[in-house]
Amino acid sequence: MMIIEAIGQNAGTVWQLLNAQSDAVSVTFIKQSTGLKDSEVYAAIGWLAREGKIFFAEKDGKTVLSLTPINIYF
Repeated sequence: MMIIEAIGQNAGTVWQLLNAQSDAVSVTFIKQSTGLKDSEVYAAIGWLAREGKIFFAEKDGKTVLSLTPINIYF
């Protein structure tokens, strides 16, 4: 069972990975790059989504993620 602290740490790991990318990436890329389990990745994505820190888009028929542009709300 995951605890809130672990989910928060995993969210930080995913955020750092996304911050280092120049383009949006797939969930598969996130899993391979971080070594996190499926449930850990999805919980981290949920955490970041709830905080408004990630952006979802479609690329070649697949969902990809990136950090939310700073000016998205303006």
